[in-house]
Amino acid sequence: MPTPSKTAVARKRAKTSARSGPDAGPEQKAPAIGDTQRLLRHWRDAVPNDRMAHLVKDATRALVRSLQTRLARHDVSFGHWTFLRILWERDGLTQRELSREAGVMEPTTFTALKAMESRGYIVRRQLAGNRRKVHIFLTLRGRALKRTLVPLAEAVNRAAVRGVTPADIAATRRTLMSMLVNLARDELRSLQETYSKAKTRDGR
Repeated sequence: MPTPSKTAVARKRAKTSARSGPDAGPEQKAPAIGDTQRLLRHWRDAVPNDRMAHLVKDATRALVRSLQTRLARHDVSFGHWTFLRILWERDGLTQRELSREAGVMEPTTFTALKAMESRGYIVRRQLAGNRRKVHIFLTLRGRALKRTLVPLAEAVNRAAVRGVTPADIAATRRTLMSMLVNLARDELRSLQETYSKAKTRDGR
């Protein structure tokens, strides 16, 4: 019976070691391709001329993912970051105001605030003169997070525009601002049309 070569034995040991490592599952697989890499492949190879809305959405998705990764190292979720960032600028908002600023539903805000309160980031208080409204205030711990977390967001921005010229960055900002202006006008026009139709229907 032939004796296995040293090379064959080494290969077998390497495979066995890979399968039996501390993080190995039933089947050892190559690392999955990153979500942002899939987005990049989509835009470079699949549909490079897809609609602008999709490009903006995917760029935002990649930025969020990059920040999420950094925030996770400090045990802060992206949802908490969203509310912290608003409160750093305007402390003492109500839950409804926070929801509007963050662009999320109030139940989502309620759940996030409950978790943030348990972590010692915020406190909820009723102000004298209006006991119905509950206002959200940062604690010293919540306020101190700004020094740690804002540099992470700045690092993401630097990573995103690495190799992009200042002129191109300025042009991108102008383009995105123009898009916001156009969409705000479009939204206003749509609301006015809806209001006019409602008045006509009601005979007013």
